[in-house]
Amino acid sequence: MLTKTIRILIADDHPIVSQGLVAILNDQPDMKVVAEATNGKEAIEQFRLHQPDVTLLDLRMPQVGGVEAIATIRSEFPNAAIIMFSIYETDEDIYQGLRAGAKAYLLKDTPCPEILEVIRAVNDGQRYVPAGIGTKLAARMERPNLSDREFEVLKLMAQGKNNKAISSELSITENTVKFHVTNVLLKLGASDRTHAVVNALQQGLIKL
Repeated sequence: MLTKTIRILIADDHPIVSQGLVAILNDQPDMKVVAEATNGKEAIEQFRLHQPDVTLLDLRMPQVGGVEAIATIRSEFPNAAIIMFSIYETDEDIYQGLRAGAKAYLLKDTPCPEILEVIRAVNDGQRYVPAGIGTKLAARMERPNLSDREFEVLKLMAQGKNNKAISSELSITENTVKFHVTNVLLKLGASDRTHAVVNALQQGLIKL
């Protein structure tokens, strides 16, 4: 019985990674790389053009980030099967990628037989997250999400700005800033501003 060929899009800005994947996947009797992209914008365009069965997409890419690319593709193609394929990322990055619609997450140092197995599983409608990362994701899902305004305040806190400076930057009162800072500390389980910034950096909520 003939097996249907899995058509694959690879989106990665590292040529060595892309070339290696293409060689490995095209060597499989049931797989074919139909398109490649080197940034998030190209990934979206190539997906629209080829509508592959499975997409391997790096979370960190130029022009359009991986999470945004996933969200854009999934908004247009709700059944898109996307695997996040990256070096180790924070639980926040992976969480946001899964929220955006990715079906699986693989580390770039995953053994080849496992990569092939996951591609086939995702093509069959399954999901996959490595056990260790799954535990961290469960902890992340228990944390309350910061609002957009709280994120803005947190980013300015990370820049070392005090309440008065944040008030001026966001055109809100100092009392409102204090309210948001209090919420940020509570949600991040932090005892003070520095602790909040450190926790946020460790969790991948912000980057310096």
